Amino acid sequence: MKRIAVIGGGPGGLVTLKYLTQAHLFLPVEQVQVRLFEADDAIGGTFYKRTYEDGEQVSSKYLTTFSDFRPLASDPDFLPMGRYLQYLDEYCSHFDLWKHIELDTRVTKLRRQGSRHVVSLKKKGSGSKEDDENWECDAVAICTGLHVEPHMPYVEGIENVPCVMHSSQFKGREDFGYDKNIVVLGVGETGMDVAHLAVTSPKPKSVTVVPNPVLFGMIQPSRNSIPTDVSTASLFESMYVHPLMRVSWIPWAYYNTFVKSTLWLVGGSKYGIDQWVGGVADEHYSTAELIFMKSDKAIPYISVPYRSQSWLHRIRSCIAQTPIPDTNGRIIDLAPWPDRIEKDGTIHFIDNGRLESQRMSQIKRKVDILVMATGYTQRFPFLDAHYPRPEEADIRRVWKRGDESVGFIGFVRPSFGAIPPLAEFQAQLWILALHDLLPHSLIPNDHYKLKVSGENRIQYGVDHENYAYQLALDMESAPSFSYMLSCGPRMFLTWALGANFNTKFRVIGPWAFDGARDIITTELWSTITRRGGFFGMLSGLLSTPRTFPMKIMYVHVNNTA
Repeated sequence: MKRIAVIGGGPGGLVTLKYLTQAHLFLPVEQVQVRLFEADDAIGGTFYKRTYEDGEQVSSKYLTTFSDFRPLASDPDFLPMGRYLQYLDEYCSHFDLWKHIELDTRVTKLRRQGSRHVVSLKKKGSGSKEDDENWECDAVAICTGLHVEPHMPYVEGIENVPCVMHSSQFKGREDFGYDKNIVVLGVGETGMDVAHLAVTSPKPKSVTVVPNPVLFGMIQPSRNSIPTDVSTASLFESMYVHPLMRVSWIPWAYYNTFVKSTLWLVGGSKYGIDQWVGGVADEHYSTAELIFMKSDKAIPYISVPYRSQSWLHRIRSCIAQTPIPDTNGRIIDLAPWPDRIEKDGTIHFIDNGRLESQRMSQIKRKVDILVMATGYTQRFPFLDAHYPRPEEADIRRVWKRGDESVGFIGFVRPSFGAIPPLAEFQAQLWILALHDLLPHSLIPNDHYKLKVSGENRIQYGVDHENYAYQLALDMESAPSFSYMLSCGPRMFLTWALGANFNTKFRVIGPWAFDGARDIITTELWSTITRRGGFFGMLSGLLSTPRTFPMKIMYVHVNNTA
């Protein structure tokens, strides 16, 4: 019997464990022995360790949850963190995973022994080396995640700040106390959430946020409309795209034009809805390289001093305007990156030549609490030098060619989407490779990667829709146009007009299961009907970045072939 280790008990580790324990039910393989090792006292990974007040998922329940264990109909579109942790607990119970999970068990070292691996384990509370264990196995899934080691950039004079914390330590408004000057470094989703909690705390003296390096806001739709991340029509956007268009600049040019013009139309600024300051520099403003920031609660507070009062803006807002929440007179100041902090706590910012720099040069600001929402670095202290790292995993960023026994699950960052569902696809693909059951050889193909510059810290960004579909093609789990048409109108329309939900790719292929059709024609069908009839469907189709250019190219090539 093969023995496989899973390192990490976050969503990626849990879904990998589930497919490993069930592989013999879907594939012509023997049952394997699997052990999952989690250093903490509960599952959930970063969602368990770094939960804070009012925290919720920034990707919708339709996309985030796994293909064969769906959320409740009564769940809100964006699951609160507590509810998501409950969902993961229920997932483990439903698929009988608990007996394979070992909590409070840290992997201290992973080394090779011939063609096998030895996992060195240390149980929490074990007092002597005699309690440690070395477990030999045939394969290892590394699922420790992207958000483990806090990244703490140095600022000159930071020792003069009374309270400095990383966002991973932050828990809620109580951390801010009363009458404090609060500065938040970083404006990713966590940074924006922390800034919003600060400005809505009982009595803040001031709140300042500092982009690093850019800010890009997206106001979430009202809770009665369909979540943005599942409003894409995938047919001719990621599915059935002509090879020439897949690698062409035309789709991205269309997408850029569409995004910028739509943002201006409904919010007044091409940089983000109601985002009048801190936008991406024009030379870097390309949807091919952006990681969209999907937490928007702080944006209205930032925009108050900068919002346009021009006649053009007033006319435009009368025609089309996303509702902007009332800030009740409270403001979040946007500032450039800090230059230094003096002994009395006065913070000075660099001059970046932008609007926020001009404003902050007129304000003397002290800092009492500094929250670093500056992300994480990836470190693998348990791996010896003979193991690859995620950036060396050249096969769909899951494993290194020729070394299928080591899989990296969850080490991609979607620009607009979620990591857990992509981890599910990765686990499916890796297990097929592990058992030498890939239906065909995988040729190098990186069309799904974001086109980021070499200076960007995040080099593992992907387009969610295209990456998901590529992995489905790799597994031959992507049903054809004619097949879906034969399944009836509801199945076909959800397949064509819906996002690339994982369940869409479990109708056929090695991981097909009977319940997929029911999920597609009920829960996922609702993401189509909630768009508002024919025009809702049509608008979803038109808003797809590649739809029209790819239709034209696809029809032209096939008519002339």
